[in-house]
Amino acid sequence: MNNNCIFAVLVIKITTEVMEKYDVAIIGSGPGGYVAAIRCAQLGMKTALIEKYSTLGGTCLNVGCIPSKALLNSSEHFHDAKHSFANHGIEINAPKINVAQMMKRKDEVIEQTCGGIDFLMKKNKIDVLKGWGSFADATHIDIVNEEGAVQIEAAKTIIATGSKPASLPFIKIDKERVITSTEALSLTEVPKRMIVIGGGVIGLELGSVYGRLGTEVSVVEYADSLIPNMDKALGKELRKVLKKDLNFDIHLNTGVTSVERKGAEVIVKATNKKGEEQVYTADYCLVSVGRKAFTDKLGLDKIGVNVDERGRVDVNEHLQTSVGNIYAIGDVVRGAMLAHKAEEEGVFVAEHLAGEKPHINHNLIPGVVYTWPEVAAVGKTEEELKAAGIKYKAGTFPFKASGRARVSEDTDGFVKVLADANTDEILGVHMIGPRTADMIAEAVVAMEYRASAEDIARICHAHPTFTEAFKEAALDATDKRALHI
Repeated sequence: MNNNCIFAVLVIKITTEVMEKYDVAIIGSGPGGYVAAIRCAQLGMKTALIEKYSTLGGTCLNVGCIPSKALLNSSEHFHDAKHSFANHGIEINAPKINVAQMMKRKDEVIEQTCGGIDFLMKKNKIDVLKGWGSFADATHIDIVNEEGAVQIEAAKTIIATGSKPASLPFIKIDKERVITSTEALSLTEVPKRMIVIGGGVIGLELGSVYGRLGTEVSVVEYADSLIPNMDKALGKELRKVLKKDLNFDIHLNTGVTSVERKGAEVIVKATNKKGEEQVYTADYCLVSVGRKAFTDKLGLDKIGVNVDERGRVDVNEHLQTSVGNIYAIGDVVRGAMLAHKAEEEGVFVAEHLAGEKPHINHNLIPGVVYTWPEVAAVGKTEEELKAAGIKYKAGTFPFKASGRARVSEDTDGFVKVLADANTDEILGVHMIGPRTADMIAEAVVAMEYRASAEDIARICHAHPTFTEAFKEAALDATDKRALHI
């Protein structure tokens, strides 16, 4: 054997050497991944967290939940100062928006939040390994970064790689004028006009940010309702309020056929329900047609992990993949793409690996839209109950009848309670109004304990509070005996 051959053998030996052995490795540090890591560590497992980006937290903390809420909060203050202060007797000069400062504050919130995750990893003695993780085989993971490559051994692995923005095949995302939510979170100017393709959560939240700052927003949605995955009544009310408060131009039952950029202008063509061509122009086009599971270059096919037709990892009731020691959670598996859903699944898998008997009920994972008014829901919609042939009762209560809502001038919206016609068990709760993102928690607790509408109706709620609307809707559902309508 010559020297070159000897060298080659040595290189192969070095590059395949296992750096460390772990009880569990998690690929992806979003809410699902880092929470799974914490719970695994709490349960005594030697844990590794693998992340390809320089910061932890995934989409949610870096380019999703946290920065969008920071901008929503800033834009809400600006909109209130411009449109509401005078009615409260607060006289100020006409407010001006400083986009650079607004973005700086958003970035600071991200930095603080991501720093908190770093602290939690150290506190729980979790090894954070930076680089692109992929399976060499079912128990070995290669991690590649700028400094080279290492390999670890993990008895169990949790895939928590999340999702990325989806698009339409004919749309070219240039990240300048034709943008996704990621770019919309870091614009350096307030657009004059913005076309939002997609009337779901992401499009309406970011559309609201810029609508409050003065942008003319047009929404093009293929379905017959905004937020089409939620109760139809919520989408109807939200459409009314967005048109009234932010002058949104909303086009339902309209399918986009082309998106073309010409210099600083974007031209969007679409076809409405009648088959008529519609043409919209703007200086920005936000493509928000959903998200898709991110499994690129994980090597799943190499080790036999099955994925479905939408690219999501197939899992059983234990969130276990087709390879017994590998699990998957969050956006990368079926179900709603929600940070708190991923967290619940992360805890579930960690406790399952520890031999415990964890519980998770996907029907009781709430959904929230952080527009204003906020939208929140849990359980079955009216449309789902009708389709399933389940007999139900419905009770509603409008916020315009709420003393607390009148005090804060937040009278748009309502609370709807759906209960079983025979047992009175609450089957679904749907809210649109002030602070419903927080109010929905009471409904989740109630449904977790299989409460009846009358159970809620008989619980004393403090006055004046927004939550009284939930009690009144429950009274209405129980026996049409709401007190304040």
